[in-house]
Amino acid sequence: MYIWLTGILLFAAFAFFAFAQAASTRNGAQSAADAAALAAAQSAREELMLGLGDALGGDGNWLDWLDGRDPAQDGPAGAAASRLAAANDARVVDGPAFTKVNDYPGYEVGVETLHTVGDTIIPGTENRRATAHATAVVQPRCDVPLDADPKKPLELTCDGKELDFDPENFDLDDLPDASDLFAVHLAD
Repeated sequence: MYIWLTGILLFAAFAFFAFAQAASTRNGAQSAADAAALAAAQSAREELMLGLGDALGGDGNWLDWLDGRDPAQDGPAGAAASRLAAANDARVVDGPAFTKVNDYPGYEVGVETLHTVGDTIIPGTENRRATAHATAVVQPRCDVPLDADPKKPLELTCDGKELDFDPENFDLDDLPDASDLFAVHLAD
């Protein structure tokens, strides 16, 4: 009788271990997806800053760039997402796809782990990989007045910081850091 009980307890322990392995693999996939989506959005934020600098130097409407309405919808975001996914033992299988989240630009990324759950007492797990999706958003930190004129100097408040923009007299080196103008976060 004790042999049966010991066998049942051992089977239960191995089954619990198999579920823990699967959960661990799934958590790793979600971490990789989160990192890849954030990397794509951070890359897009840097592209926004380049576009803002170009718009300030030309006759473009730099207020649209400052409001986050004109992000790059392709480009280096994919490379950044792939790098971060790989650093987390995963690969990008979907995206990064440009999307809108509450009218803000975002990037959705799907990943798959490079490793499987592994051999367990549950058949079929040896070839199973975990997948996960995440979306990151680029959100402006500055309040742009509705009546702002893109050809006139403007004082902005960006998360409590006062920033001065003068489209006629600016130096690219004087632009604030991208993180001062745009927040990047995972979508809810």
